[in-house]
Amino acid sequence: MAGDCLEVLRGFPEQRVDLIVTSPPYADRRPGGISPDEYTEWFMARATQFARVLHPEGSFVLNIKENVINGERSTYVIELVLALRKAGWLWTEEYIWHKRNSMPGRWPNRLRDAWEHCYHFTLSRRFRMYQDAVRVPIGDWAERRMASLSEADMTRQSSRTGSGVAKRVANWAGRTTVLPTNVLHFATESHNRGHHSAFPEALPEFFIKLFTEPGHLVLDPFCGTGTTCVVADRLGRDSVGIDVDKAVRLRPLPRLR
Repeated sequence: MAGDCLEVLRGFPEQRVDLIVTSPPYADRRPGGISPDEYTEWFMARATQFARVLHPEGSFVLNIKENVINGERSTYVIELVLALRKAGWLWTEEYIWHKRNSMPGRWPNRLRDAWEHCYHFTLSRRFRMYQDAVRVPIGDWAERRMASLSEADMTRQSSRTGSGVAKRVANWAGRTTVLPTNVLHFATESHNRGHHSAFPEALPEFFIKLFTEPGHLVLDPFCGTGTTCVVADRLGRDSVGIDVDKAVRLRPLPRLR
């Protein structure tokens, strides 16, 4: 759907969307961009609509990163997170997207930028999450390590540092998969020439699997070239994409359940 999500979403029914996953325009001082000083106010107007259309047990995943101004990181992302919390959003988790093929470069006061935030917000502490859908292989180490368990491996061992953390190695026996960490190792998009900052299909795919089931509705209010919608459709979810530049993804809103 073409248009500003602030206006388009006003025509959406309440609590219809199961997952919002998006990467909005980042703050920019260039002509036509959104100033870091104005970014929070600009975004929060749209976040009000996000909260209205999101299902009470739905999730909102925000991919964003601070830019550098006058040699230091801007604070607009921190300010936005605090504003969202003040507005009633729960900052449930933060995932880190590690860009395995980050661009080379040289700067006098910093190193290569190889990661971005993926903030997970919810409206309730009870939300849908399908952890088994994103399990990963446990790895060859488990077969070797579990081949000969010691007596100590069979009991719960507390950390020697006194941190309170404890483990029982035998709990890993017989497992073939484990839950992934909150660091996501995905290469950046390299073949999509229609957008200067398209994220890889693997990024929305992870969150669509983690927070929705087939038949759920996924919304990307800043859809760009429509990557989120393409992935959602491939995974059997309904999808709606909105962008101010053009109608990248135009489809009718699915019927209310």
